[in-house]
Amino acid sequence: MKSPQAPWSSPRLRALLDWWKKRDVSLKDGVLALALTLLAFAPTLSKIGAQIGDLPERPANALGIGLTLAQTLPLVARRRWPAGCLAVVAGAFAVHQALGFATTFGSVGLYLALYSAGAHQLRFRRGLAAVPSAGYVVLAVVLHRLGSPQGIPDYLAFSLALAAVWLVGSTVRKRRAEEAERRRLVVEVATAAERARIARELHDVVTHHVTAMVVQADAAQFVLTSAPQRAGEGLAAVSDTGRRALTELRYLLGVLEATGESASADPAGAGRGPTLGRVGDLVEQARRSGQPVEFTEQGERRPQSVDVELAAYRVVQEALTNAMKYAAGQPTRILLRHGEKRIQIAVTTDQPVTSTAARKPGSGGGRGLGGLRARVQMLDGELEAGPLPEGGFQVRATIPSKPVQE
Repeated sequence: MKSPQAPWSSPRLRALLDWWKKRDVSLKDGVLALALTLLAFAPTLSKIGAQIGDLPERPANALGIGLTLAQTLPLVARRRWPAGCLAVVAGAFAVHQALGFATTFGSVGLYLALYSAGAHQLRFRRGLAAVPSAGYVVLAVVLHRLGSPQGIPDYLAFSLALAAVWLVGSTVRKRRAEEAERRRLVVEVATAAERARIARELHDVVTHHVTAMVVQADAAQFVLTSAPQRAGEGLAAVSDTGRRALTELRYLLGVLEATGESASADPAGAGRGPTLGRVGDLVEQARRSGQPVEFTEQGERRPQSVDVELAAYRVVQEALTNAMKYAAGQPTRILLRHGEKRIQIAVTTDQPVTSTAARKPGSGGGRGLGGLRARVQMLDGELEAGPLPEGGFQVRATIPSKPVQE
């Protein structure tokens, strides 16, 4: 047996509420003003409303009706012009009380106008609070001279009620401002993180390929006259490296332009992006640049999540870039081990101790090895880079395995 649904949980009612939330504030406030105007002339609600002074009641006439309308209709502008709305409504209420007209439900407009001024007025808030306060003192004096039986405690209690309504509006405004500031800070943090990620990607792509192209071009220039054939091979390697760089840059631009679902979830884009299966291309590129590289892969390679694949690829790429930059021509060994729970990478470059000491791991303003370490740590992994006691330099990374369910 199905339990009865609450009235507000029905799809039609939810659709109606969603439609209403999207309407313009002028329409919403106009409906509120119209509803309050109609209720102001309902006999059953005639004794409900704001009242001060308790003067002898005057019979209703056209002026009384006009003053009642002046307390309800201005609410159509309560959010666009809260100060003006409060001035008209408060003035009409004061005249209505001073002339002794009977209380109507339309006087509730005074509370709504006060709340709106507290919640939506942006400028001259102190002045706006002072002017109605002074006006209320004048009204109290006028009512007293007209013979009101009420005393100072009565006027003070009514003023406290009005102040409480204003404070409620001010509290709502403050909380809205705090929420808007919180959202702004969240957007700023997300934007900064995205900029840092883009900077890391550009650094990894551009630095590696440009370094390889420079090394290849220098080698081709060196053998241009003595071995033209080898020079041609070097220039072909430069061209191939440039094409690889363009391919990765196009992939990166595709990620930046992606909307809706995460670009990393796009299988077409993931096929073009750097993955563990393309580490062999990095090795071949380094060899064509004159860097002797020995590549060993152990374990069964399984498809990993895009973040893991990209991080592992970047570790090898950055390590080879540093090898070609700081230890050109020195033997480099790459060990890529696929485990059940983690992927281990070790890139070791032989070089003299003197040149090893000149290298500072993690330098480069947060990019290079420093940025790579942050990337690996985001995946709960570890990265260590530093010189070896016997000479040389090693980059070691351990990245938790996250196989993709096939």
